[in-house]
Amino acid sequence: MQSKDTTSSICSAGSNQETVRYKEVGAQHLDQNSPKKGRYRPRGHSRQLAMVHRLIDQVASYDTSVLILGESGTGKELVARNIHELSSRANKPFVPVNCGAIPAELIESELFGHEKGAFTGAITSRKGRFEMAEGGTLFLDEIGDMDLSMQVKLLRVLQERTYERVGGNESHRCNVRIIAATHRNLEKRIAAGAFREDLYYRLSVFPIETPPLRDRIDDLPELIEHLADRAASKGHPRVRFSRPALASLSHYPWPGNVRELSNLVERLAITHPRCQIDLPALPPKYCAGDFDAEVPCPDTSAHGAIVTSPEFVDLPADGLDLKDYLRTIEQRLIKQALGETDGVVARAARLLHMRRTTLVEKMRKYDVRAHA
Repeated sequence: MQSKDTTSSICSAGSNQETVRYKEVGAQHLDQNSPKKGRYRPRGHSRQLAMVHRLIDQVASYDTSVLILGESGTGKELVARNIHELSSRANKPFVPVNCGAIPAELIESELFGHEKGAFTGAITSRKGRFEMAEGGTLFLDEIGDMDLSMQVKLLRVLQERTYERVGGNESHRCNVRIIAATHRNLEKRIAAGAFREDLYYRLSVFPIETPPLRDRIDDLPELIEHLADRAASKGHPRVRFSRPALASLSHYPWPGNVRELSNLVERLAITHPRCQIDLPALPPKYCAGDFDAEVPCPDTSAHGAIVTSPEFVDLPADGLDLKDYLRTIEQRLIKQALGETDGVVARAARLLHMRRTTLVEKMRKYDVRAHA
């Protein structure tokens, strides 16, 4: 329980947080074309994302606690929302809480609420997130950043399904489904004494790992098209990406994942309104792709074999399969690079401006052998 000398800013900060959106869904991708699978269905058809879809479908109808793991920007909240909307709790609230964004002295009041006079500045009683989520789903984002003292209190609530408001002595029963998420390695946090092992096992009944964008690069064309549509729906000009630009983006490692991709699409919609985005329009690091971020954008005159080829001029009247087309380009260039370097993979990787390990992975993907 918080003491009476807690500053008055706690109350005002708590009330302000009532309306704060802890994590923008706009930075993620919504699948409006899958009504049976939910409005928040993560977008893509890669093998890695298909596994995520399957796990969502398996666990959605149960009240099992779910722990979503993955890097920042991979769509963990999107997965949580998809689970909620496919569950029997879909008509009840989905309440997100970013545990890493709330100061330690506020988190207890934020989760459990407080009574009038509980601390300095608490001039009215206030509901907590557990109470707001009653009957629905409570999403505890960035659970790995929660203070240890608060972890103990959260564990008690998960075990007993009761809680008390700060400054109160009346027990409230809670009927909420818990979905937690973190970008941290909780097992390492446990070993370092920063996360409780018993809480980890209480949360991690059904783990789901969201893959980084670099591991599902096959989804890139679909994601870009969808994010361009979303940017246009928000009033931004519609942009299109040329095939060389898409090929270049497919080599970029995407440390910021889908959130970074969304930001890039929106930025280009502003700087190049109603234009086709070609290589010179991309920021330098995206031209470098999986390569050194300091490598400048390719000079179109030095890459005439790619840019001026008739294959890259116009879209055929009957259309084409963009994924297959990009695979064909990539496979052909890899074979060409290996041929020009007598099958020496390290030299071919330098020629293609990518890491050797990345080239080896792509050679395995396309069944390309390092022969001259």
